[in-house]
Amino acid sequence: MTTGTKLRNIGPKSAAWLRQTGVRSQEDLEAVGALAAFVRVKRAGFKPSLNLLYALEGAILGCHWQEIPDERRSELVLAAGEEVAKLPLPKNKRMPAAGPVTTTRNDEDETADLGLDDPSSPHEDDA
Repeated sequence: MTTGTKLRNIGPKSAAWLRQTGVRSQEDLEAVGALAAFVRVKRAGFKPSLNLLYALEGAILGCHWQEIPDERRSELVLAAGEEVAKLPLPKNKRMPAAGPVTTTRNDEDETADLGLDDPSSPHEDDA
C-alpha cells in the first residue's frame, strides 16, 4: 500500500501482490472490490489462498477476516471459483495430451546376443 498505509488483515506478502496488480491503497481496494482484487492476484500468477479473499473483504468492511459471516464467505468462494475458471491456463498447463504409450520388449535371444545379463539370474555381487 502507499507509504504509511496498511490495509487491515493484509500482510507484507499479500500487500506486495496487491501493489503489483495496481491495488495500492484502501481507496483502490474499495473501488475494485475484494473479488476483483483477488482475481487480479491470481491472474498475475500468484497463488493466494481463500484467506486472502476473506482478508480483502474484511479490509473493505473494517473487520477481522474471521468475522466475515459464513454465508458471505460462501458467496465469495462461489464467485471467485467462477471468475478464476475464466482465467487462461498458465503456459505450462497448456501442453497437449501425450500420445499412446507402447512398451517394447526384447526376446531372451536378443538379450543374449547383446551380451546383457539375464535380469532373472542372481548377480555376482549379491552372493
